[in-house]
Amino acid sequence: MLRSLRTGTRALATSSQLYYGNFHQLAQSNLLLDRHIGPNSKERLEMLKTMGLLSLDELISKTLPTSLPRAKLPDWPIQTETEVLEQLETTVKKNQLRKNYIGCGYYSTHVPLVILRNVLENPAWYTSYTPYQAEISQGRLEALLNFQTMISSLTALPVAGASLLDEATAAGEAMYMCFNIADRHRPHFLISDQVFPQTIEVVKTRAEQIGVSVHVANVSNFDFNSLQLCGVLVQSPDALGEVVDYTAMANAVHSAGAMFVCATDLLALTMVKPPGEMGADIAVGSAQRFGVPMGYGGPHAAFLATKQDYIRKMPGRIIGVSRDVEGKQALRMTLMTREQHIRRERATSNICTAQALLANMAGMYAVYHGPEGLRDISARVNGLTNVLKANVEALGYSVGTKSPFDTIAIQQVSSANLMQAFELQGMNVRRVNESTVALSLDETTTAEDVSAIISVLAQAKGLTKAVDVKSDFDARRLSFPAALKRSTEILPQEVFNSIHSESQMLRYLYRLQRKDISLANSMISLGSCTMKLNATVEMMPVTWPHVTNMHPYCPVDQAKGYAEMVNQLKSRLLDLTGLDEMSFQPNSGAQGEYTGLLTIVNYLHANGGSKRKICLIPTSAHGTNPASAAIAGLTVVTVTCDSKGNIDLKDLEAKATKYHDTLACVMVTYPSTHGVFEETITHLAEIVHRHGGQVYMDGANMNAQVGLTSPGVLGADVCHLNLHKTFAIPHGGGGPGMGPIAVKRHLAPYLPRTFYSDQQNKGGQVSAAHYGSASILPISWVYLMALGTRGLQESTKHAILNANYIATRLKGAYNVVYTGTHGYCAHEIIIDIKPLKLTSGITEEDVAKRLMDFGFHSPTMSFPIAGTLMIEPTESEDKGELDRFCEAMLQIRHEIADIEEGRADKLNNPLKKAPHTMEVVMSSRWDRPYTREEAAFPLPWVVVRGKHWPAVSRVDNVWGDKNPQLHCPETPLYL
Repeated sequence: MLRSLRTGTRALATSSQLYYGNFHQLAQSNLLLDRHIGPNSKERLEMLKTMGLLSLDELISKTLPTSLPRAKLPDWPIQTETEVLEQLETTVKKNQLRKNYIGCGYYSTHVPLVILRNVLENPAWYTSYTPYQAEISQGRLEALLNFQTMISSLTALPVAGASLLDEATAAGEAMYMCFNIADRHRPHFLISDQVFPQTIEVVKTRAEQIGVSVHVANVSNFDFNSLQLCGVLVQSPDALGEVVDYTAMANAVHSAGAMFVCATDLLALTMVKPPGEMGADIAVGSAQRFGVPMGYGGPHAAFLATKQDYIRKMPGRIIGVSRDVEGKQALRMTLMTREQHIRRERATSNICTAQALLANMAGMYAVYHGPEGLRDISARVNGLTNVLKANVEALGYSVGTKSPFDTIAIQQVSSANLMQAFELQGMNVRRVNESTVALSLDETTTAEDVSAIISVLAQAKGLTKAVDVKSDFDARRLSFPAALKRSTEILPQEVFNSIHSESQMLRYLYRLQRKDISLANSMISLGSCTMKLNATVEMMPVTWPHVTNMHPYCPVDQAKGYAEMVNQLKSRLLDLTGLDEMSFQPNSGAQGEYTGLLTIVNYLHANGGSKRKICLIPTSAHGTNPASAAIAGLTVVTVTCDSKGNIDLKDLEAKATKYHDTLACVMVTYPSTHGVFEETITHLAEIVHRHGGQVYMDGANMNAQVGLTSPGVLGADVCHLNLHKTFAIPHGGGGPGMGPIAVKRHLAPYLPRTFYSDQQNKGGQVSAAHYGSASILPISWVYLMALGTRGLQESTKHAILNANYIATRLKGAYNVVYTGTHGYCAHEIIIDIKPLKLTSGITEEDVAKRLMDFGFHSPTMSFPIAGTLMIEPTESEDKGELDRFCEAMLQIRHEIADIEEGRADKLNNPLKKAPHTMEVVMSSRWDRPYTREEAAFPLPWVVVRGKHWPAVSRVDNVWGDKNPQLHCPETPLYL
């Protein structure tokens, strides 16, 4: 695969692009290090000169407190891109590719190649940020609206969100939603014993800490009035493949005062009666089989759909149709006041990263195939399943599935013997129990595959049987029971009925792509989100067959390549954190927060600390922390910060003393979200430990720590890592992410376990698969292996350099809110817009929108301090890009000065009217007191660089919240 890439890569360059003090080498020409860090040696010297410094080491010595413990890392070598790819290819080929009939929520699928190449492998789609800035996110907002509309249509429920993490955690969110809708007065939740086992385990984990008792039972004859139920969860098709009409049961559940939740399958819903028509209040599931590979467990977009009454109780993000100030139709994230960093511990969930990129793929799969194409795929899968069922029964087997969609359960057999027979023929089936196996078919299953399955089953009985599957298929493909069939249409919107040729799909994807700003356009300076380079070499392995085509529940001896890669990744991450053990199960940063806290809670409970429920959270901590603490069953107590942005240790000490007997932990972010390396971090850890608590360190800002210091040496007991930030996994327009947690040795026994592993851990299961979103872990593996120790350290130093260079260039124009003792910040800075609002009426939102006219995405608005912008440039941006951003910010300051000094109108000016679309600028109705050129081309390089035009004018957020429209509009936006 990679041997042909070697040509021309072995020649030595005359010198490395970067010069590290006394570090010299003759570098290979394809070192990632030379490409990952933006400033070259000349630019770095110019930047340091601007700052009045002589060396990068001088900056680091003045930024990190002298008392701060330093990290000691092994000497990992820097490697070439070719070397790391060859090493990883050798490793992942230890995975064994088999025909998988395991099912249980994961299925092989054909990824449409036009979507594979132009979405999954396209940096314009995978490097974009969460669409908080709607005017430059209209493309992916439309794609997410397609997904949302698809889910709503197939489930027959009016409201759906823009994706969750996986099916199991979506069910956990539904349980939490039911509990909240019941005002927490009905503390019991019932789950059918025919729900997928991983879902049952995750819901149990989520329920335990919030005081909900979970009951698993045969729900067909359950007395729903016997418990104070907040909800009931069933599945159709269920774990044994049975399609069930739950209409009568839904009525009985409602009569008992509970919510009815149905886990379901999107492909089945093209044929079978949907949850909404059965009376379900909530439907959950996974969109994986809609063109997203299994990837050993993820990432895959989950879904949650519900009734209109419960829209404000939903977890996650919702895309809505709104309008801009010109009256033009526009999309935005709606009901954003539900966001967890705003509502803190009162949030509906702690979701931050979801699975936007995968939701976009699944939505485009539905667009590409359309309703007829999806029904054809569904009918084919069901027809082959009926053929299989009939022939298996003819062989004398007992099939426990009466009305299957894609799965049959064979009963009264030796599971071990039958599974071994299939494995010898290169097939995996699912063990249900000692006497039952299940087989699930999918889009990729052929007639020959079904014939091979039947042959194995015949041989197991000492028989031989040749089956004409194609003839049987013609006879049985329409045998699905009429009473269970869907009677309503699916996907009537024009977008699902007009784009079915590859030319149409390619052009549609590019039309949407052009509406968005991503790292393919310019730097994204979002503080706390670390939008660094996602290098091509890191992304290449994500679509390798031995990475994508692995079922998460296949026998572990078939996944030795994954195990080896993950162990190597774990070893390096543990060295970088200074901690002792790690779990990769959390499949987002917020999931990592929750899992870290859950590990602490389980440890405390096992060691006599069941009363320890207080979680101290400084105001400088990461935004999702309070919500994560709440769903972990902890009570949040806020700790103040002083005038310099540092945690007030007197307040911390007083509250730790007050709650001495009930203190569970502190959640601290380091460096803080104020952009400062606090000098008292080790003292903070000592105080909390002295009062019996644990120290949880949020890894959101690890990009300023790696190679210089570490959570372990700073006193942390737990740290989650945002691999989609510091360790180069891209943000994907709002996800995927990975949030593995590292812990000290005493917490290791309390890390998560999974239902199919042999682990003896005492923690609960937090996501569906053992390694979370395993298929994106190669990205971080390549990042670490290619950069080596020196490359990682230099990346951190340059992240600090770039932030302080921006701070220096903006000095005098804007006030940097917090700096360290010597006047330097960490890897991000906060600039204060509030004084400018007093003098000019300009807000941080006006600055954010005006930056779009320069081709830039806004920094983070009003977090962690209202009326501010938080800027994080990352190490990957070169001096030229940093200068363009600074010039844009300085030009904006000049425009504000024009307002302050009366040269510009306070309401009719380039900032208040920003952003400026091409339609507005080209209109004959130009009546503004500034020129069209000032509006659209405020600096000369905007012309030279190539203008990125915002797709819509400023979106009317208030109108969108008051008039939520959550489906594709009647008139498609793209026509």
